[in-house]
Amino acid sequence: MDNNKNVVSREDKIKQRRNAREIAFKLVFEYTFNNEENRDMLEEHIEGVLPDNVSYINEVYFGVISHYDELIEHIKTNTQNFALDRIFKVDLALLLLALYEIIYMEKIPYKVSVDEALTLAEKYSTEKSSNYINGVLAKFSR
Repeated sequence: MDNNKNVVSREDKIKQRRNAREIAFKLVFEYTFNNEENRDMLEEHIEGVLPDNVSYINEVYFGVISHYDELIEHIKTNTQNFALDRIFKVDLALLLLALYEIIYMEKIPYKVSVDEALTLAEKYSTEKSSNYINGVLAKFSR
């Protein structure tokens, strides 16, 4: 009998957390359009997600919502010469998610928050977005 069946490898944990971060990003992205939390969408996205990752998703999603104005001010302050309404919604959502992690989730290393935001930018945003997001987040190093 294989006793390692229920053991999750480090790689699997990273993949699961990356998937959870992507779900959180999609929820935050949706929030940037209507500024209303959407519990139905949240429930739909977390179906089948492991409890630790559901906790992460909830913390990020509701954390971004509760600190939205503060996070937006941080972004405005560090994107001088670039009006907030000119930032692509995808990039804005990624900045909100990464900044929330950087400011409020100290257990997540700064480098991980930035690298994961850049990975999502490469998947969901424009060719130049990674450099833009990296530049903004560089101003928030711990």
